Amino acid sequence: MKIASWNVNSVRSRINNILDWLKLENPDILCLQETKVIDKDFPISSFEEMGYNVQIHGQKSYNGVAVLSKYLIEETFKGIPNYNDEQARYIETVHSTDSGMVRLANIYLPNGNPAPGPKYDYKLEWMERLKSHLRETLLNEEIFIVLGDFNVIPEEADVHNPDAWKDDALFKIETKKAYREILSLGFLDSFRQFNNDPGNYTFWDYQRGAWQRNNGIRIDHILTSPLATDKMNNVYIDKTVRDKEKPSDHVPIIIEIE
Repeated sequence: MKIASWNVNSVRSRINNILDWLKLENPDILCLQETKVIDKDFPISSFEEMGYNVQIHGQKSYNGVAVLSKYLIEETFKGIPNYNDEQARYIETVHSTDSGMVRLANIYLPNGNPAPGPKYDYKLEWMERLKSHLRETLLNEEIFIVLGDFNVIPEEADVHNPDAWKDDALFKIETKKAYREILSLGFLDSFRQFNNDPGNYTFWDYQRGAWQRNNGIRIDHILTSPLATDKMNNVYIDKTVRDKEKPSDHVPIIIEIE
């Protein structure tokens, strides 16, 4: 089973790139972030024609998350439970797969800049609410995967120029501490189980030749519960789409599970 996460920075602007990638990689499940479209305008039919079931949680011009699955989606929760969040940043789905039930939390965590300030307070509150929900959900002892754009740079190895980001909301000490607290619930940063080398990024700014100089950051993550960790075979980043015409500033990250 192949499960992918990709911040597409507008699903309608990148639709051709997404469809081409789906044809080439054929993931069983694709989680999208920053779709930037209300639900009724989401291009559902384009994905249904390829055999995907679709669940979406969107808003106009900003944010938005969606899940495309070749499996039956048994349950869907939009927004972190018990958290009144006006922004469309969280969708949780349960998939009936050949390996049993798989639960996914697809997130687009707040950026938080400028920090300090209200936007950073919102980021930290969001992470605290996420942590509380994940703690409860882990008690189910399921194949549970939390993936998406976390807007968190975990370590210096995850950024080309750490000094340039030291005061940024993505790399502040409080952000990294909140991220580690989520991991300490029992999750694993799955990518680092297969590649500990620096220079592996998922985001490059459009400006200043960042892509050409590999001046990037790793902020798209796949966290696995203990049962999911036991079943994973590989986790990798697909940088090929960043060279396409009109690319997203993010690239997909993929996990393969038995």
